[in-house]
Amino acid sequence: KALVSYEAFSQLEKDLHKDAVAEKFINLQIAHRAEQANMEAENFRLRNSELAGLYEKLKKQKEKTEQQKLMAEASLQQLKETQTQLVQKEKMASLGELTAGIAHEIQNPLNFVNNFAEVSRELVEEIKESIRLGKEGEATALLVDLESNLSRISNHGKRADAIVKAMLQHSRSDSGRKEPADLNALAEEYLRLSFHGMRAKEKSFQAQYVMEPDSGMQKIVINVQDIGRVLLNLCNNAFYSVFKKAQQQSDDYLPMVSVATHYLGDTVELTVKDNGLGVPEKIRSKIFQPFFTTKPAGDGTGLGLSLSYKIITKEHGGEMTLDSREGEYAAFTIRFPARNMK
Repeated sequence: KALVSYEAFSQLEKDLHKDAVAEKFINLQIAHRAEQANMEAENFRLRNSELAGLYEKLKKQKEKTEQQKLMAEASLQQLKETQTQLVQKEKMASLGELTAGIAHEIQNPLNFVNNFAEVSRELVEEIKESIRLGKEGEATALLVDLESNLSRISNHGKRADAIVKAMLQHSRSDSGRKEPADLNALAEEYLRLSFHGMRAKEKSFQAQYVMEPDSGMQKIVINVQDIGRVLLNLCNNAFYSVFKKAQQQSDDYLPMVSVATHYLGDTVELTVKDNGLGVPEKIRSKIFQPFFTTKPAGDGTGLGLSLSYKIITKEHGGEMTLDSREGEYAAFTIRFPARNMK
């Protein structure tokens, strides 16, 4: 019985110890999990703290970025306004150069009109006297002279009218309107006005200029005002180049500027060439860039060629190219589709 009781006691003791170990193990697991949970909670707290700091940093960065965006937009707007002002300044400068040429050019037809008007007034008096004296043959001859004078007055009046219209057309606000025009006459007009404009600025300036029109040229639809600006700019640059070269060369140098047109059916080509300083090869790739100029400060804004390039390529769907040899010549050629007058 004692043995049985001892064995029962031993078994009971083992069972109790086993339960205690299991309970202790469970308690250890619970404690371990609680420690892990605490560590995870601390990690989450630290992470939340980091995220909160990052959020504040991003918030400040966003506010700073928005401020920079507003400042950039304001600067961009100011830049656009400045560019617009510079473009307008370039247009007004070209108008000033055009006006200088017009002032000289318009004086000739006005002088002719005034002179022939005075002569015609005297002829009228002579005709009256011939009629009074019954000299019909003499009166008839005088009438023929009077008719001739009136015809000349009309021609020179139309010439003055064309010059004034060219100035008004050049100075009016951009309308983008295209109309049929005689490119030969337009090119010759601006070539002459550019020459006289240069003469008005530089009294000692001397040069030859020649117009080589294509006799088969038809009227084409263009923006007359803008093409006039292109022609004036190219001719002004050509005369400026030969003038500067003449200041450096001996007396045997003969400045020459030529304008040639070619009508190719579906394409129109116009070339302005001079035997001036030419364009150095290292800057030819920049020649059509806005605000790039080889002229001294005050002589140019650097917008003339870039505006001309835009007018030809963007508004008329054409191209503008440069062929030059430094110290010898420069030739600017423009080509654009020929929309004929229907």
